[in-house]
Amino acid sequence: MIMKRFRIGEHSFHTINYIVYTAFMLLCIYPFYYIFINSVSSPDAIIDGVYFFPKGFTLDTYTQLFRSDNIINAFLISASRAVIGTFATVMACSFFSYLITKREMFARSFVYRFVIITMYLNAGLIPWYITMRGLGLKDNYLLYILPTIISAYFIILIKTYMESLPVVLEESAMMDGAGYLRIFISIILPVCMPILATVAVFHAVNQWNSWTDNYFLVSNPKLQTLQLILLNYLRQAESMASDANRQLLTSAAGITGFRVSSASVRLAITMIVTLPIMLVYPFMQRYFVKGIMMGAVKG
Repeated sequence: MIMKRFRIGEHSFHTINYIVYTAFMLLCIYPFYYIFINSVSSPDAIIDGVYFFPKGFTLDTYTQLFRSDNIINAFLISASRAVIGTFATVMACSFFSYLITKREMFARSFVYRFVIITMYLNAGLIPWYITMRGLGLKDNYLLYILPTIISAYFIILIKTYMESLPVVLEESAMMDGAGYLRIFISIILPVCMPILATVAVFHAVNQWNSWTDNYFLVSNPKLQTLQLILLNYLRQAESMASDANRQLLTSAAGITGFRVSSASVRLAITMIVTLPIMLVYPFMQRYFVKGIMMGAVKG
């Protein structure tokens, strides 16, 4: 009788858990779904309210956005800085972390602490701007790569993870005649893949969302990022909607087409910025959870 009550209680507990977690998941997903269904609905339907399914399905807003000047080039700039910048940062931080785990490295404690201090001390915007200009990074694509190639936070995560690895991995490779570079490439990098994937997710999101460096130091339209262009579009949503409606009215298809509103422009821009990261993150999640937990075991 007691066992039967225990099983009923256990099943009830799990059922309640599933209901609560499912409701929480839907609460997290619904805002993105809401933005999407409104971005593909007609402007009149948006005013009336769209909550579950698109009303008056149309892709006119997206079509008008992608017809705008430089948006494709800006997308390629943002995507390339996310890919190249993330790869460069992961490799630089991982190699730096590997070096400071070696006791024979000269002044390794000083170098490590000097890097960590940068997490707490910041010169400010004006010295940063002057430094970037002095290094020749104004209107230079390397502005998106070099300034963030070393991150103190990522170094802490990777160094902690590397110190948790068995020492015998390196000792056996050294006995076979492998040097530090060979050990790092052939042994350390593959074993550290979970924490490296975690760092890659963090930095890729930062690179994709970044726009301040572009705003202060880039005046060349060919080097502008998608985020800055879309930010300008958000500020000019009313004028963009008016221009798009004018184009629809002057075209043959525009006679029966939908109008474009400032609200639909804002929603479509939000989807364009958010969707790439949402598509990439699920593939990295299994590495992300494992890496962040293992990287936090030791202090």
